[in-house]
Amino acid sequence: MFRTIVGHRRLVSLLSRAAAHGTMPPALLLAGHDGVGKRRVATSLAQALNCVQPVINQGDLPLDACGSCAACRRIERGTHPDVIVLEPGDSGSIKIDPVRDVIERAQYRPFEGRRRVVVIEHADALTDDAQSALLKILEEPPAASVFLLVTSAPDALLPTVRSRCPRLRFGRLSAGEVADALTRDHGYSETDARAVAAEADGSIGAALEAEAADAAAARATAQQWLAQAARGGDLPARVQLAQAFFAKKNLPAVERARLASCLRAMASLLRDLGILSTRADARMLANADLQGALERLASAYDSARSMRAFTAVDRALAALERNVSPKVVADWLVLQL
Repeated sequence: MFRTIVGHRRLVSLLSRAAAHGTMPPALLLAGHDGVGKRRVATSLAQALNCVQPVINQGDLPLDACGSCAACRRIERGTHPDVIVLEPGDSGSIKIDPVRDVIERAQYRPFEGRRRVVVIEHADALTDDAQSALLKILEEPPAASVFLLVTSAPDALLPTVRSRCPRLRFGRLSAGEVADALTRDHGYSETDARAVAAEADGSIGAALEAEAADAAAARATAQQWLAQAARGGDLPARVQLAQAFFAKKNLPAVERARLASCLRAMASLLRDLGILSTRADARMLANADLQGALERLASAYDSARSMRAFTAVDRALAALERNVSPKVVADWLVLQL
């Protein structure tokens, strides 16, 4: 359902209006980073086009699916006969034969719905032959079919295919939007959701792949290092705190990954400190659950210091990528904060 989509309000409203007014293009290219909700939007559009009890509104979503009728439930489960999903096979590509099958089915009227919707997930995996076959139906689309090409790499498609599909550009979600999705749809606690979302780079998919406990621990460590640095010039205490991070014996690759996670969490906290120090809108905070603790730190991290610390974190992450020892990186960083 459109109303359950996290973020992308302008795009969702545009699709709702097109569905309501019968102006849906025969093909669309849903392009954007992995894990930001493109596939879910495609499913919601299929529901809106085929719902038997649609919700009619006067706001920015003039048409939406009910989500509870038999058609909506079957589309959600992937069992509706008029909603076809193509995905890469075991080879990692989408070959010509399944595309030909879809083209043949698209020539006929929908079996039971109002519109046949073809969702091509990871459309960049279409082979050149498959794209050429698809191009023929995109040039002369059946009146009752809609093709939705979902991809994070639109430029991998043939120019002729791209030219037949108006592009909807999906941006990254805010950390707050990712956290809201995790708590609402995936049962995360607010603390775990905020910790994971802070380093998910605007992707719900990336957040779901992360370990919540590890992300929460990384954020707690980052917060501790910033608080220690805020207390003043006790440099040995800062170094000792960094060395304690490596108290457990882990493989070098594990230590590198742990420290990188901690640094990404620290970058997120520093961005929030910059927001608080400039008295910007607190609703922009990625770590809103830590607002009280961050406000206590904000007096020590004015705008200039936050920027210097953020730059140091960025340099530390770059050093890790160059295989500099994690212990050396951590010792250097805590002295820069």
